[in-house]
Amino acid sequence: MAVPKSKVSKARRDKRRSSHWKLSTPNIIACPKCDAYRLPHRACRACGVYKDREVIAVKAAD
Repeated sequence: MAVPKSKVSKARRDKRRSSHWKLSTPNIIACPKCDAYRLPHRACRACGVYKDREVIAVKAAD
């Protein structure tokens, strides 16, 4: 039966686990109509446009 020869320290254990919890940043692109930043494959919150057509009615800023 496999048994560890010695105890693994907390620092060594945590170094091994450090890369498991990294989060990747989302890709952010500019809207082709209003140049506001948005996530890909989603409607723009600023102008309500997705794939060159308006899908969300957005209130005009006063």
